[in-house]
Amino acid sequence: MEIRALTAEDRPAWEPLWQGYLTFYKASVPEETTALTWARFHDPAEPMSAYGAFIDGRLAGIVHLILHRSTWTPGPYCYLQDLFTAEWARRRGVARALIEWSYQEATRWGASRIYWLTHESNVEAQAVYDQVASRSGFIQYRKMLPA
Repeated sequence: MEIRALTAEDRPAWEPLWQGYLTFYKASVPEETTALTWARFHDPAEPMSAYGAFIDGRLAGIVHLILHRSTWTPGPYCYLQDLFTAEWARRRGVARALIEWSYQEATRWGASRIYWLTHESNVEAQAVYDQVASRSGFIQYRKMLPA
């Protein structure tokens, strides 16, 4: 398995995994938002990054990271916003490898914490997450705001 930053040329391989991730969470985003997100991944001024795990040259999984400031520490935190493994690559250690890769990247960026969310019904993912991180005990609240 090779893990690396996704390049602009990787978009045709990334797009089906991105759409699979959205479908899994019963979500959708406009194409303009997907295009903007992809552009942000490749803009050095943006604190967002996209990485892929490749098996035999085929994109098997993706992870998106966002670096941001914190009021609790002088250094940044890293938010692992999206993690998805292609169906054909599941149970092959892809998610765990991408999480471990994310730990290395966050450390390299000087982050003191990496964190992520998952839906309470995503018990299969939680089985992996419970092995590689600890639950914070916090409950997320959200309010959707008008655009």
